[in-house]
Amino acid sequence: MNVPRQFKIELMSLNDTSFMLELDSDPLVMRYINGGQPSSVEDIFQRFIPRYRQYLNPEKGWGLWGITANKHPLNQVNLHDQFLGWILIRPMGFFTDSPNFTNIEIGWRFKRIAWGKGIATAMAANVIDIVAERNLLVNEVSAIAVPENTGSIAVMKRLGMCLVKETVDVEDNQINVVVYSKVIKKPIK
Repeated sequence: MNVPRQFKIELMSLNDTSFMLELDSDPLVMRYINGGQPSSVEDIFQRFIPRYRQYLNPEKGWGLWGITANKHPLNQVNLHDQFLGWILIRPMGFFTDSPNFTNIEIGWRFKRIAWGKGIATAMAANVIDIVAERNLLVNEVSAIAVPENTGSIAVMKRLGMCLVKETVDVEDNQINVVVYSKVIKKPIK
């Protein structure tokens, strides 16, 4: 793992709810998640945390990897010591009847202050490395987004992912999504 010195990356705990709420309170951050509805404290504690509890596995690197800007000369002054967002890692299709433990889903959510600076791409690449080191069976990483979320799709492409399919989201059958994927190592036979 080669995290740039201007950032700190660590797996978030179930107690990091203030960071989760802070991030999800911006309607523009939530635009492609739920149409722009900020999360409430109830949303975080009744929906988000119970779901997070199900896939959080520090040994395997599954969970939300929090990204914080360190005080560093390369950082803009307004980023110093600020929580910027997170990178999600869990098996693809985790909340379905047949999760794929060799294909890891990656996702990201960042504050607007971090948009357009390459932070999501750099941090996602680092987290992919962490997961690949901890999970010998993982050979692929995938991400999903609604087709209108061109920012996230651009991150997927910069990570070397290619469009695999357009489909209906497995968790919400009313949302059309695109799935991008990348082989990260040869499967173990």
